[in-house]
Amino acid sequence: QLQVAESGGGSVQSGGSLRLSCEASGPTVDQYPVAVGWSRQAPGREREVVSCLGPGDVSFYVADSVKGRFTISRNNLKNTIDLQMNSLKPEDSGLYSCTANIAYNLSGCPRESGYWGMGTRVTVSS
Repeated sequence: QLQVAESGGGSVQSGGSLRLSCEASGPTVDQYPVAVGWSRQAPGREREVVSCLGPGDVSFYVADSVKGRFTISRNNLKNTIDLQMNSLKPEDSGLYSCTANIAYNLSGCPRESGYWGMGTRVTVSS
């Protein structure tokens, strides 16, 4: 079993920053290498994979839409995978969800069949 929980969403003005954290926990995390990914979905839009980090930080993915502004990293002190979001734009608004899976692709993104958190909302105002 694996549990996923997100934190850190909120409201900011355009150009601001937010840091999201994803904690994956449970027996699966202790026994197997786990990939973690961040996705977002805005009303009326399809879900978009934003960034992923594979086990051991060997592989990672960053969507073109956020490249240069968002950074994914592992926080060993908090045991979380963090998404630092800078230079936020109104189009970055949405529900940001974290997913974790022992099955993942070459970019380090977990398969969608994995475990998902409830999501944390990000609102960027112009």
